[in-house]
Amino acid sequence: MIAYIGLFFSALVAATILPMQSETVLVGLLVGSTYPASTLIIVATVGNVLGSVINWYLGRYLLRFEARRWFPSSGQQLERAQNWYKRYGRWSLLGSWLPVIGDPLTVVAGVMREPLVPFVLLVTIAKGTRYLLLTAVTLAWL
Repeated sequence: MIAYIGLFFSALVAATILPMQSETVLVGLLVGSTYPASTLIIVATVGNVLGSVINWYLGRYLLRFEARRWFPSSGQQLERAQNWYKRYGRWSLLGSWLPVIGDPLTVVAGVMREPLVPFVLLVTIAKGTRYLLLTAVTLAWL
């Protein structure tokens, strides 16, 4: 049970803007082969999607603080991100699994007021597929 909790929280934190590697935890648990792969994929996906939902909520309220000195991006950076999201739309959330750009993309989706249900569906597809493929590759090497 502790392994599942650790995987869940590593996946949750990895989906936020904080640095964390849930893939390493997943692969380690797969190599140990004590836990069913399907359960590990579900736990990692749920944690990672929940972390993205936290980003989405942060994005929804982010603009309230735009004038503050500590605001994490310039007006120009924010405008560029919004224009990018307008151009590619909600389907860009299928890239939410990507390193570096995936987490900020989920924040921008919140800023752009993407409805929660399509957000969760697309992010779940993206992140679940990543964990599924990582599991398949790992198990093929074992």
